[in-house]
This record gives sequence, C-alpha cells and structure tokens, in this order.
Amino acid sequence: MNILYYRSMAKNGNAKSASGGSFLDKILSLFGGNDPEADKKRMLRNIAKNLSHTKYKFYKQNGDQILPMFGKFVWDIYRVVGPCQTIFYSQENPNYFKNMIVNYSLSDQQKALEEELSEEAITEKAKNMNFKDLKVQVKQDLDTYSAAFEGDTVARIDDLYNLLNAFRAFCVFDYYFILKKFDSSVHEGDFNKTPRFTAIDASYITEDLKDFASVVASLPVLGDWNALLGMFKELKGSEPIKPAHWSRLLQRIEGLQRGNILGMMIQLITKDPSYQVSADSKREQIIEPYLEKIQKEATGTVEKLEAAQKNSKVDALLTQIFNTTNVHILKYYTEENSEKYEKKELGSFEYSRALNYLKAFLVEFVKRDVREYADLVLVRGQWATTPLSQQMSDAYNVILQISDAITAFDDKMSETAEVGVKLKTYLPSVERSKEAANIVRTVLEDSNEEAKELVVNCTKNIIIFARNVKALIDDYPKKHSEMIVNWKELDRFAEHPVNELAVEVYKKMYLISSLMQSLLGGGQQ
Repeated sequence: MNILYYRSMAKNGNAKSASGGSFLDKILSLFGGNDPEADKKRMLRNIAKNLSHTKYKFYKQNGDQILPMFGKFVWDIYRVVGPCQTIFYSQENPNYFKNMIVNYSLSDQQKALEEELSEEAITEKAKNMNFKDLKVQVKQDLDTYSAAFEGDTVARIDDLYNLLNAFRAFCVFDYYFILKKFDSSVHEGDFNKTPRFTAIDASYITEDLKDFASVVASLPVLGDWNALLGMFKELKGSEPIKPAHWSRLLQRIEGLQRGNILGMMIQLITKDPSYQVSADSKREQIIEPYLEKIQKEATGTVEKLEAAQKNSKVDALLTQIFNTTNVHILKYYTEENSEKYEKKELGSFEYSRALNYLKAFLVEFVKRDVREYADLVLVRGQWATTPLSQQMSDAYNVILQISDAITAFDDKMSETAEVGVKLKTYLPSVERSKEAANIVRTVLEDSNEEAKELVVNCTKNIIIFARNVKALIDDYPKKHSEMIVNWKELDRFAEHPVNELAVEVYKKMYLISSLMQSLLGGGQQ
C-alpha cells in the first residue's frame, strides 16, 4: 500500500476520519506534504470552522458576504464614540493633549515652579537680579522641577498619554465610511436614525475591515480608563463618553480581540490564512521632551535677556567712544563676510566686532589724542626715574605695532590674499567634500585665534598705559611731583591743557577696555 493508494481513496471519498478530517491529510502530514495549495485550503477550512463556532455572525463564507450583524456592531460603536470625535477634530495643535496630561499630572509645587520658569517671570526677575544670580536661580528651579519626575511618575504619565492616543485613534476612525456601504442614505453625525443593514459583498469592504481590525487590536482594553475619563471630567467638566457605555463597549471589543474574530474574517475574505492583523504597539515617551522644552525655553530666555543687556551695554559704550554705534573700518574680517560660513555651519569670524571697534579706536583716537599726550609726557617729560616711564613707553609702542598688525591681518582675509584665497577655493566644495569642510573650519579657527590674540594683547597694553595715565593725573597737581618734574614746561608746549588731555585719554581707554571685556567676556557671538 502506498501514497498513490491513499490519494485514490481520498478521491473516491473513502478516506474520511471520524473527526471529519481527511485521512490522506494526516498521512501526507507524516511525510511533510508538498502541496502548498492543499495546505492553504485546509487551513482556510479550519479557520472557517473556528469562526462558525463563535457567537459573532459577521461573515458568511458561502457567498463571501459581510452580514448585517457586523454593520449593527459598527453602528453601536459609532453611536458611543461618534460624539467624542469633535474633541479631537477641534484641536489642531499636536502637543495640546501632551501638555494637558503633563499639567494634569504636575504637583502644586511643580506648577508653581513652571510658572517661575516662564519667560514672563524670568524677565521680571532680570529687572532686579544680575545675570549670574539669575542663572543660578533658574538652574536650581529646573533641577527641583525635574527631580519630581521619578520613574513611577514618568511611567504613569506615559501610560496615560498612550492610552489617550489609542482612545483618540479608536474614536476618530471613519465608522461613517463603513456604514455608508451598508446604507447610502446614512448621514454623518446623525445618531438617531438607525441605518438599514443588509448583507454586502465582502470584497467591497476588505480594506476598510483591515483598518478597522488594526484599530480594534490596538485598543488596550485593560488600560486605566477610569484615570483617563477622570482626567477629562476634572479638566473639562465632563467625561467625553459615559463610563458605563464605554465599559460595555470595551467588553465587546475584548471579545473580538480574544477570539481574533476580525483577523479570521480577513483571512477568509482574502483567502490568505497567513494574514495577521497589525496592531499599533508604538509607545511614545512625553516627559523627557517636555522637560527639554521647559529647560530650553527657560535658559533661552536668560540668554536672550543677557544678550540684549550686553548689546545695550555695547551700544552705550560705542556711543560714548565714537558718538555713534555705526562703526565700520575693517574690510574683510567682518560680520557681513562671516555670514556665508555661518549658513553652512562651518564657523564664523568670531571676533570681527571686537577687532573692528578696536581698530577704529586705534585709528581715530590713539593716533590723535593718545599720540599727542604720549609725545608730551614720554618725549618732553622729565621723569624722576627711567623705570617709571619705561612700562608706559613699552605699552604705547606695542599698541602702535598691533594697529599695523590688525591691518595686515585684515588684508590677509581678502579673496586675493593667502587666507582669503584658501577660504574662497574650498568653500564651494564643503557640501560634497568633508576634507574641504575641515580645511575651511581649520582656517577659520586659526584666523579667530589670531584675531583674539590681537584683541587681548592690545587691550592688555591699553590697560597698562591707562594705569600710568591715571598715576600721572594724580601726580600733576602735587606741589612736589614724584613722577614728572617739568609739568609747567609741558603745559607751555601742549595745544590743550595737559591734565585735561590726560583725563580724556584715560576716560576713552577705560571705555574701550570695558567694551573689549564686554565683547570677549561671555564669548562674542
């Protein structure tokens, strides 16, 4: 006796087992049957059998029809959740419900701290606090605010938000579109007139059924629905859905999920026994992004206020030094020429403002008033001892040398000079060449380092020179001067009263030093 014999018996209907299964199927299974189509048909028969033994009379395989009972089931869902749809449709802000859940979950202390971290509150504090203290206060408030979000709290908030997401997806599903296929006269949003449910061709609704099955499978029926509905009642004054109605509906949904009813229907309709309903298992974590947003807004407000104060201070100093805030003297190492590098995130001319203002000061003031004063006290002045004048003289010479060095540095940045040529050559290739981008970044870094050194060195020597000027101002009125012994003689040679000139020189040097320290102190932008 062989397999051919059993095939013959099956064809003649003589190989049926007591359980109703094919005896041939069992024999072939021992040999690992090699007929995929037969396996597929056998699986579909088993699926149909299992579905027929359930209480859900949604599908009729003989005729491939979706039965009125399924339409009635969809209608029952639509009547319960349909009124909730306006809650979700009316809110276009994607973060609205995230914020709602987080705010609902905050303690009174956290709510108070969040208010203190608002832009309005920080701006008000800045009026009476220096920025160093303000930064410390904001950081402490942020640390205290964040510390309250412990592991269990974060998990509870995330669970509530993901439950809301599943509820929203279930509520806004287009039930009306399915119902319209059962009764074309049904009106959207009309929950009083029950549609006329008749059997329809299953192929007419297959894709809709897949979408519906996915939404049903994604609904966490065992979630903490009391917490979600309670949140809506506390914040909105009423639940979006009556708890008793929702509880009964969840029981029916749980039955569909447990029995894989919709999955089996789709398998039979599509003749695909391997089809699996896809449930949305994605979970979103909302606390970390929320905390980052609070932190970013708070620190950003402090930085914005600090920058505004710094710019206000810079403008005030510029006005006192130059009688204007519109000061432009450098040709190539400028803010305008820096923009093309900043847009490509390669870097910038970081010290362009400081170097520009410093050069303007050296040209407009040092080479005029400072030179006049230096010629008087360093050339014609008779110092009590040489070492007293040497420090002042050295500082003055360094200042003059740096003025020339700044001009040479700026000229190098020209597109026809060594540094400018290199930047111009490699800039067009940075988006497709990592090497070109690295070269441009390196050139900018080296140039900025050189610019910073010029600013720092010049400022240091300006301060040294100014301190000596201050000492001379104090020495001038003394009956027995200790530094320069021929003040009266110098007065005769001076175009302006010597001490008045000294006071002006000291004042301007103090202002330019303050300006440089303001621009460099917090890292010039």
